[in-house]
Amino acid sequence: MSNAQYDAIIIGAGISGMYQLYRLRELGMNVRMYETSDGVDSTWYWNRYPGARFDSESYTYAYSFSEEILKEWNWTEHFSGQADNERYFNFVADKLDLRKDIQFNSKVTAAKFIKGDDLWEVELEGGEKARARFLITAVGVLSATQMPRIEGIDSFKGDYCHTSRWPKTPVDFKGKRVGVIGTGATGVQVIQEVAKTAEHLTVFQLDASWCAPLNNSKITDEEQPALKASYPELFKICKESGAGFLHQFDMRSIFDVSPEEREAKFEKLYGEPGFGIWLANFYDIMTDEKANAIITEFIARKIRERVKDPKVADILIPKDHGFGMKRVPMETKYFEVYNQPNVTLVDLRATPIERVNETGIKTSDKQYDLDFIVYATGFDAVTGAFKRIDIRGEDGQALVDKWSGGPETYLGMQVNGFPNMFMLVGPHNGATFCNIPRCIEQNVEWVTDLVKHMQNHQYKRCEATRDAELAWTDHVYETAAGSLFTKADSWFMGANTPGKKRTFLLYAGGAPNYRKKCDEVAANNYEGFKMV
Repeated sequence: MSNAQYDAIIIGAGISGMYQLYRLRELGMNVRMYETSDGVDSTWYWNRYPGARFDSESYTYAYSFSEEILKEWNWTEHFSGQADNERYFNFVADKLDLRKDIQFNSKVTAAKFIKGDDLWEVELEGGEKARARFLITAVGVLSATQMPRIEGIDSFKGDYCHTSRWPKTPVDFKGKRVGVIGTGATGVQVIQEVAKTAEHLTVFQLDASWCAPLNNSKITDEEQPALKASYPELFKICKESGAGFLHQFDMRSIFDVSPEEREAKFEKLYGEPGFGIWLANFYDIMTDEKANAIITEFIARKIRERVKDPKVADILIPKDHGFGMKRVPMETKYFEVYNQPNVTLVDLRATPIERVNETGIKTSDKQYDLDFIVYATGFDAVTGAFKRIDIRGEDGQALVDKWSGGPETYLGMQVNGFPNMFMLVGPHNGATFCNIPRCIEQNVEWVTDLVKHMQNHQYKRCEATRDAELAWTDHVYETAAGSLFTKADSWFMGANTPGKKRTFLLYAGGAPNYRKKCDEVAANNYEGFKMV
């Protein structure tokens, strides 16, 4: 027998799960949330490595639904660091009294739909079970930690950890020989911090990244009133932008302006805060390879200007994809790190790692003795967290089997054959390529309205039709084909995970188009869903 029964079970106490809990409680529902860690907001709970911070402007990452929270909370930096971010989400959890419905240190290992009862049964590690009418997954896009498949990892006698499982106690790198494997967004952040204090830092790079300056700064006390007064306008701009940021593409073609004008625009964006160089540039840098080649050469030139050794600079310039085709890491003096005498860059394309041994890392040409190894090797993105739970639908079908050829969803929020299971920021959801908080609010509010609709009509189950699921999946791939994202082997494509089928996992049609489609579905009596 199950231990308890609820109206809804939510998996994950991150930013989307917390807001969903708040909204379902407003409907008078009895909700239980299960969270693996012992704290709220998994992203900023686990990712506490040196240098971890927003690359969204802090004030655009905040929840917008509570005037009280907006007025009371002060962001101290334009791009806030991990410690403040964690404090913010704890502040929200306390303000809304969310913890009473959250069961911490509770890892969900299985979930199955009980057909005769139209209920979901969830099982935790350790055997505890619970049932609910609705199962809502809030497991995160980048939460399934991925260690590299390198021989001998467990043989290393020094200290090591993955960036997303960083210890709570501070790590002191003074006097230590440190190795960092990985130069994606996380690797870039940690490298620029570790290099400040390590006796020697060795960076093991498999694939170079097109990085751009974050240009962060403090927010003074004097600036706070004007910032808070601007919240309505800031959120309006985010709502209208393609990816939920303060940045909107220039709808002119790069070829509509003179070389001097586009160069001036590039320079301006490169010197401004945040993702503008990527998301406020000429629109065709993300749709036309000739246009992309122009901005790519600009960024390459910047790297050469900032790195003194031309050979090192050449290693740091990607050769297999253009600027913006993968997620753009934001940095603060990252390239200058490689001018320091205590930093060595190892090109793993030229000299691959053969194994980790007791004293460090052995590549094809050299042994690197180390005291600490940092694995900045990313995540099994988007679908990875789902694969780590044995989720079985109406006829016992495993979700992992249904998605063996790539994910199929309706609106990125439901799956045919899995009634009453809703996914926040699921595969092919508009919130996947978005400033997450701006788009999760849309997800949560839409799911809440659907549940309220079911309550009002006394429906017991809701399931996406197979036709709707197939049509949405086709639409996702059509929009992706119009972008350059599919040209690069990134986590957007699942290409960073060995054995994973290469297929587009996000939604590239833009947040406004996604929201419009969701609104149309709801207005047409939830077209594409079968409710009984």
